[in-house]
Amino acid sequence: MFAKEQDEEAKKKYSSKVEAPIYEPKVKPRHVFECFDKSKTIKLIADIESSSVSDEEKIMLKEAAERHTIFNYETVADYYAHATPEMQSLMEDSALVIIDFDRAIELGYVQISQDLTAQYGEEYPDA
Repeated sequence: MFAKEQDEEAKKKYSSKVEAPIYEPKVKPRHVFECFDKSKTIKLIADIESSSVSDEEKIMLKEAAERHTIFNYETVADYYAHATPEMQSLMEDSALVIIDFDRAIELGYVQISQDLTAQYGEEYPDA
């Protein structure tokens, strides 16, 4: 099969229609510390602290270590459902939850997606 025919077959197979799932939160509120696991982050920070790199390098490495925190988004959604309005707003601002497409646009998350799509189109015009 030629590449063009394969592309057409793939387009038939996959849909660009996106429907957000409807999440039903658990009745029992979650504890905030159930929302994430910092075990790898904590180990990395301990290793950084005990290293001989400069203080400035330690700052940078500790900031980078935070990206190893793992979030359980099902638990985050449960927590969100029972949180105060202020906490819910802050969680939305951090994109821990995306409740509303218009709010996602306002916060810039949709623009990032559109920019990546445009860049992909420029790099792969026949895709």
